[in-house]
Amino acid sequence: MSADAGGIRSNLLQELFWTRTGLLLLSLVVTSGICLTVSSGMDPGTFKNFLNSIGTGTMISAVVGFGQTLLTSSATQRALVTPVVEESRKALQELTAEYRALDREFFPSHVFEPTALPDRAFNQVMTQDLDRTRLYCFRGFAGRYAACRLLLSQSECELRAVLADPRDGSAIGGRARYLLRNEGADGDYDSIQSELREQISIGLVGLFVARGRCNRIDVTIISDPPLDRLELFDDSAWLTLYSNTSAGVVRLYPRTLRFSEGSFLYGMERAEFLRVSNSRAGQHFVIRPNTTRVEFQALFEKITGAPLTDSGFRSLEEKFHTFRREFSASAQLGS
Repeated sequence: MSADAGGIRSNLLQELFWTRTGLLLLSLVVTSGICLTVSSGMDPGTFKNFLNSIGTGTMISAVVGFGQTLLTSSATQRALVTPVVEESRKALQELTAEYRALDREFFPSHVFEPTALPDRAFNQVMTQDLDRTRLYCFRGFAGRYAACRLLLSQSECELRAVLADPRDGSAIGGRARYLLRNEGADGDYDSIQSELREQISIGLVGLFVARGRCNRIDVTIISDPPLDRLELFDDSAWLTLYSNTSAGVVRLYPRTLRFSEGSFLYGMERAEFLRVSNSRAGQHFVIRPNTTRVEFQALFEKITGAPLTDSGFRSLEEKFHTFRREFSASAQLGS
């Protein structure tokens, strides 16, 4: 939207001919032309001299009036119209800047609607954010997707993951109810809970497999994780809304919002994530690039409460790689 004073009367000549002053000048010119034309065909005499005088006088008046009006209109333009236009343009620019600031502060930069399969555009944009970040913060359920993204990423970063406690039934109840709504009347709550516990085990093994892609992996296990998944990068925050069941259509991959760095939600979610990941209420574990399998198996038993044998580790590792291949193929992220 422009603040310029455009339109059909955008210059001085148009201004003259679209006002009563212009009509008066035109009348003088027409009168002068008629008088001079009529007098040119008359014999010398008093009446001819009278018409010549009227024609000449009105012509001079028209020329002088035109010049005077031109100067007056120019001065009026500079004194009145131009300052108003400049002030309007300045006010419009300030208003536009304010709306842009509000957009960055409170509105998401990207909105991805629910899908039944991984969204290619969603994963490509998130991968670009991951490739630029130094700290990757993940607050979710099992951590399988975080481990996959680390293996598919071309950069090295530090990962902080907040995951659900597999030993606490209430910690996985929210995700189980969401999946139960997705499956409809044929879904079985107990089998979904068992599957979710296995997903946490697969996710832990996946993080161990991806440990070489990070400086370190800090894992926090909590019993009351928020239902919505959060993924934080240096310049963006991604919220996957598992809590948004009022939209009417439940999909395996819910609606996701991306907020840019500097927005209100980015700062709020980052502060909340750091509070939870540093809280004494959760269990804290560290996986380093030099963490051995034996050390990880002991860590796995502390988290899940179940021992992990070598054959059990190989089985979970194969399930993770199967999940990684399926996810990377459906999201078209490469292998």
